[in-house]
Amino acid sequence: MRLRPFAPRDLPALIDLTIETFRPFYDDYVRALLGEEIFGHQHGHWQQDYREQVPTLHDPLRGRFVTVGENDDVIAGYVSWRLGGRPHHGEITLLAVSAPYRHQRLGYELCANAIEHMKRDGVDVVEIGTGDDAFHASARALYENLGFTKIPTAAYLKRI
Repeated sequence: MRLRPFAPRDLPALIDLTIETFRPFYDDYVRALLGEEIFGHQHGHWQQDYREQVPTLHDPLRGRFVTVGENDDVIAGYVSWRLGGRPHHGEITLLAVSAPYRHQRLGYELCANAIEHMKRDGVDVVEIGTGDDAFHASARALYENLGFTKIPTAAYLKRI
């Protein structure tokens, strides 16, 4: 496995990887949790949202970066992060690892790489977020293994 900086030619593969990574979360978990009406309102265009978001993840002039993990020229995963927001603060904004490469430390290596880059850029505190559901259990374990502290929060939705 090789880690390398983002290249513009990676964009279609990163969009596809993101959608495939999060499809079970949206289609199997969130849809059932919220019901069709609220799901449609909140997340009905989740795939298009990623098609619009992923191209914005790498913009060095705005403090946004992506590192790609590849195996034999196949993109196996990526991590994105951004600097700023608050002084000496960074945030890992998205981590996606292709199913065949999960549980092989790629997510750990990608996050550690992002953290090292942020440290060199003067970041003192790194933020990362994830869900508290079963789909995100391995992500929570990874972040705790990297030394992150879980901060309990709650979000609620109600149709009115």
